[in-house]
Amino acid sequence: MKIIVGSKNPVKLNAVKNAVKRIWPGSEVLGMKTNSGVSNQPMTKKEAIKGALNRAKQSLENSNADMGVGLEGFVYQSDFGMFLSGWAVVVDRKGKIGIGGGGDVLLPEKVASEIRKGKELGFVMDKFIGEHNTKEKQGTVGILTNNLVSRTNSLKIATIFAFSRFINPDYYK
Repeated sequence: MKIIVGSKNPVKLNAVKNAVKRIWPGSEVLGMKTNSGVSNQPMTKKEAIKGALNRAKQSLENSNADMGVGLEGFVYQSDFGMFLSGWAVVVDRKGKIGIGGGGDVLLPEKVASEIRKGKELGFVMDKFIGEHNTKEKQGTVGILTNNLVSRTNSLKIATIFAFSRFINPDYYK
């Protein structure tokens, strides 16, 4: 089986590779640059799922893969503060779609206030900890949890959830 990820980000690729090797060992997972079609910093679940779906569909349409995968992080404001979360979408050649979400983590107020000003989380976190391109490394999740949960692992869980309809198709009839 060949699976194409709508991203060249090594964290996203490794998340899907780690998920797929547990589901279909021996499958090939490749990445492709795609456009989410949503804002650089999605602020709603709906926008994040749409972005992940766009990435999954684009990658599948522009490859000979069996399935396309899109991953999209987002932040949202709640009564308890601003949270970071993410979604994975899987699309197959028959048009079936699987969707799975990752866990949510509360952002520090210093970070949230910058996002409310219109800045992107990756940029804010880079400045917050004095590193460069953290979204392609440990990510915000890894930073906030001291890598007890890495961005790769968080996205891997969302990806496995999205594959659930393909792992157990009889349950989704």
